[in-house]
Amino acid sequence: MTFILSKRQFLGVMAGTGLALAARPAFAAGGTIRIAVLKTGTVNWELNVIRENGLDKKHGFTLDVVEVANNEATRIALQAGDVDVITSDWLLVARERGEGSDLTFVPFSSSVGSVMVPGDSPIKTLADLKGKRVGVAGGPLDKNWLLLQGLAKRDFNFDLAAETSPQFGAPPLLSEKLESGELDAALTFWNFAARLEAKGFRTLISGEDAAIAMGAKGAISAVGYVFSEKWATENLEAAKGFVAASREAKQILKSSDAEWERIRPLVRADDDPTLHALRDRFRQGIPSRPVAEEVADAETLFKVLADLGGPDLVGKSATFAAGTYWTELSKGS
Repeated sequence: MTFILSKRQFLGVMAGTGLALAARPAFAAGGTIRIAVLKTGTVNWELNVIRENGLDKKHGFTLDVVEVANNEATRIALQAGDVDVITSDWLLVARERGEGSDLTFVPFSSSVGSVMVPGDSPIKTLADLKGKRVGVAGGPLDKNWLLLQGLAKRDFNFDLAAETSPQFGAPPLLSEKLESGELDAALTFWNFAARLEAKGFRTLISGEDAAIAMGAKGAISAVGYVFSEKWATENLEAAKGFVAASREAKQILKSSDAEWERIRPLVRADDDPTLHALRDRFRQGIPSRPVAEEVADAETLFKVLADLGGPDLVGKSATFAAGTYWTELSKGS
């Protein structure tokens, strides 16, 4: 894999994960799959459903969830061999594979961020953001931010980055600033958008809207489970079991309102409107398209993003790397 850091950086990040640099034993039937996740990540909802409903045991493994402080810590834990699976986006996997990595991706959710505005805001289109204060989660190279810039330029001859006052920050801070009136709009992650929706804010445009406008034909899984192809090949039945457990958990979350009530403390929904908004947006993001269609759209968007973000975003390769999506998925796994 890549993810190259200096020795000092590597040891520092590993110390932050609380993981020991120990060799992982070969997987045996009923063995443990370790996944590194952010403590507050929405993937925890599904992982909780897997464990509490015994779906890991049903599919031949034991799930061990390791909480870490940040996304870089998850990647370093995977590189070190201390975990088997992390979550990330397909773009990172495509970039890494283009630079020689064997990472591969299994869709988790197509829920994506949105530009949120107050319910009574006069802002109706991207063009109305001209001169406005716009919060952006994810940084200047966030793919939704780049897609929106491309769309604004194409449809409105409007430089979204230059003709607004973008403020980059963490989603909770952007929500606070939007609610207080310090921002006119905010591009934020899907779960924070759902919380704002429950408070009466509305979606101006979503990342999915922008992706479709720029060439995709449907929803693409923005976040997925990521692991080494070598690990998956050596532990094929376990990897397939993990994917099967994930899909079964999604079906529970899709059909059972009672399950959402059970995980309400984990979701951190203090009221019904918030719980229902998060539940409904999660359900909308459950992948349902054939993987070949997702791959085709990801390939299309990779080219668009390569033009918009250049090597800083997509790395050395300007073409979408084969194997970015786990090849077993096309076989019905």
